[in-house]
Amino acid sequence: MKVLVVGSGGREHAFAWKLAQSPKVQVVYVAPGNGGTALDARLQNLAIANIVKLREWAQANKIGLTLVGPEGPLAAGIVDEFRQHGLRIFGPTKAAAQLESSKAFSKAFMRRHAIPTAEYATFSDPATAHTYVDQMGAPIVVKADGLAAGKGVVVAMTLAEAHAAIDFMLVENTLGVAHNEGCARVVIEEFLEGEEASFMVLCDGRNVVPLATSQDHKRLLDGDQGPNTGGMGAYSPALVVTPQVHARAMREIILPTIKGMEKDGIPFTGFLYAGLMIDAKGQVKTLEFNCRMGDPETQPILMRLKTDLLEVLLAATEPAGNSHFENLELEWDRRTAMGVVLAAGGYPLAPRKGDAISGIPREADDAMVFQAGTTLTEGTLMTVGGRVLCVTALADSVRQVQLRTYQVLQSIHFDGMHYRTDIGHRAFKTQ
Repeated sequence: MKVLVVGSGGREHAFAWKLAQSPKVQVVYVAPGNGGTALDARLQNLAIANIVKLREWAQANKIGLTLVGPEGPLAAGIVDEFRQHGLRIFGPTKAAAQLESSKAFSKAFMRRHAIPTAEYATFSDPATAHTYVDQMGAPIVVKADGLAAGKGVVVAMTLAEAHAAIDFMLVENTLGVAHNEGCARVVIEEFLEGEEASFMVLCDGRNVVPLATSQDHKRLLDGDQGPNTGGMGAYSPALVVTPQVHARAMREIILPTIKGMEKDGIPFTGFLYAGLMIDAKGQVKTLEFNCRMGDPETQPILMRLKTDLLEVLLAATEPAGNSHFENLELEWDRRTAMGVVLAAGGYPLAPRKGDAISGIPREADDAMVFQAGTTLTEGTLMTVGGRVLCVTALADSVRQVQLRTYQVLQSIHFDGMHYRTDIGHRAFKTQ
């Protein structure tokens, strides 16, 4: 079978890498891919960005399955386009992808279906938003209502930070948010205390198969300091997600969401990501929904997945009644996986580009370097994005995998390279 992966990040590199391991896969195309997928002989990059042209290419080349990584094409309706022409594709429709593409839609959906989440209000007028923040006080959370590549959330610990966030989301649009409905909006939420975790599942519109749990590290600097980013590293499994928390998340958040989407006439297919806040009593609330797997959580999760990913996706995209998806059980490596992001200088607001990358080690049984913001230029690997690489490894415990991952990245260099030295530190508090 020929398979197509849509996207250019580390998540997409990991998808393509995992799919290429299936004995049933003839070739994996990645559109547009990156320097890492260009260097892998099992993969082929494809320079097509337009959704219609990509669909025409997939038809002409008899692509058996398409997997969409990032939120942009999903929000633009790539699944609708492919399905309308009889192509098998895994991901949510444009309407279902509003769970991520519109924070206002998502919050209203959760309120309507009694899914636990933070209290909130939505604003398009900056003055009204500023007044609301003054009334509520800090800490408080300000979210852009639109796609912002994982950087549209500001956890404001002071009123000054909250007011600045409102201004650069509603007035200046510093983050380049793709706003919805022709106007800039923000969702302002109560600040929730607790431990965050990433909870991801596969959905076929009605049934759900959970993936391994993981914990992301959003802040730029060690000790969870600095601005929020798209993610500076992750590990799996997340120790904070106990069996009790797992059951609660499924019962109170995931299953009501799938049933609610079906009830609303927009069944959800694809990866559903729920960002959880887990309090000291083990109660869970939904921080956000994403309509795709997280990055960098995907990289360590796929390092642990032993089941053939192609078989899983084929089961999830079978017509209703023909699938064994609802009875699917995934097999996982018992070891812990960790991914540490190597970011460009200036990330997240103004990442530098055009620096040569050297020293990436070969793939090993227990380690792999997934590429994201890279390109291959005349044989030289160069930086072109904020999160450049995700160094990922496996070992028997969090502490051992931490040692192994940081050992692997020691040989890698590019000017301005920045990374956190404490990925996984929250696990030690949980133990």
